[in-house]
Amino acid sequence: MRFLPYLLAGLAFGFVLVKSEAASWYRIMEMFHFQSFHMFGIMATAIATGLAGIRLLKRRDRLHTLEGEVIAIPEKPPGHLNYVLGGIIFGLGWGVIGLCPGPIFALVGMGSIGALAALAGALHGTWLYGYLKNRLPH
Repeated sequence: MRFLPYLLAGLAFGFVLVKSEAASWYRIMEMFHFQSFHMFGIMATAIATGLAGIRLLKRRDRLHTLEGEVIAIPEKPPGHLNYVLGGIIFGLGWGVIGLCPGPIFALVGMGSIGALAALAGALHGTWLYGYLKNRLPH
């Protein structure tokens, strides 16, 4: 019962991704070929929403999670090379598979075999990062 709000939020997120066609391979390929503004509009909306949400969280004192923990957003250290390199790797993976990690579970729920392959790759990459984490520059 404790995880019900998270499950409901995840279901709502997946529903929105599918209905907005953000989980569509064709829409993603249109974006990478600069044939449509659809996905760029979705991403711009997500970025604006995220920025507004973070600003509100930073302004409010003593906000808590559902478990009662204080929400604190630490400042990022200067230097953006890690973010640039991570973004390039993320973008290359997104372009190769034609799928953003966000809708993987929604597509698996819809019965997409290709999404199962993407999920397996994402889980393997996560495991590999955990295994190599101490040897990587941070």
